[in-house]
Amino acid sequence: MSIATPPTRAAAPERPAARRPNRMRAWATRAPLLPALIFMILVTQLPFVATLVISFFDWNALYPTDRHFAGFANYSEVLSTPDLRKSVVTTVLLTVTVVLVSLVLGLALALLLDRRFRGRAAVRTMLIAPFLLVPIAAALLWKHVLFNPEYGLFNGILHWIGGDAAPQPDWISEMPLMAVEASLIWQWTPFMTLILLAGLQSRDAQLLEAARMDGANDWQVFVHITLPHMRRYLELSVLLGSIYIVQNFDAVYTITSGGLGTANLPYTIYQTFYQAHENGLASAAGVIVVIGSLILATFALRVVSSLFRAEVSR
Repeated sequence: MSIATPPTRAAAPERPAARRPNRMRAWATRAPLLPALIFMILVTQLPFVATLVISFFDWNALYPTDRHFAGFANYSEVLSTPDLRKSVVTTVLLTVTVVLVSLVLGLALALLLDRRFRGRAAVRTMLIAPFLLVPIAAALLWKHVLFNPEYGLFNGILHWIGGDAAPQPDWISEMPLMAVEASLIWQWTPFMTLILLAGLQSRDAQLLEAARMDGANDWQVFVHITLPHMRRYLELSVLLGSIYIVQNFDAVYTITSGGLGTANLPYTIYQTFYQAHENGLASAAGVIVVIGSLILATFALRVVSSLFRAEVSR
């Protein structure tokens, strides 16, 4: 004999009055962010939309009435014009060289600063100082204090070592791209060091101690424990460094003025817009730089989010 069970009552739908406090609470937490959001849209997104629209027009500022819709012609010209194409290659070469060299130097300095020694705090402060300089000030420092062939420090050291017979090269004229790269490496290495030092200090101390007890030497600990742990921090350093160097303008403008084959894409955009007055062509090149930076930034955000997830799961 079966016993009839009373029918279950369906859950009553949430009343509109109950939803209203939740919505009010959500708006109360988001309202302080609205001014910043509106400011960001006005300052960044509206100019980008205007640049995107202008990039589809054949528009020379010297002939304001003679402008017409050109479609993707400006983009194809950016990728086909020899000077613009060369600036893209220079940008890639400059970015790869600066990022890789500063990454290696930053890792070496981070490994050094991870050890305990007297005066470590003072050394950290001195190593961070180049990154705190205004970029154009750092470029002027390298151009006049270090690279100048008449009174620069490098030629002064050569004269001090070799006397009057010592060579006195004109560093900027003889190796222009290396001069720009040296300035950027000097300024960007401290940032790499900070990121990688944070990664080194987040290692599991018990794991390191267990490896030491098992007889692992410094090289084995570095290869089998430190490098796998530092992978995400190395990726983050490469991505953030690439975003910065791709958009760099100050060093090229200050040290070489874009001459001697050092004109990267941001400097070429400056020349196209302010000297050739080609608004549409410069806007198309600028959109390409922004898209490249957004792609790199997307990868950087993914790496950062993976780092946070790894820290939370510990």
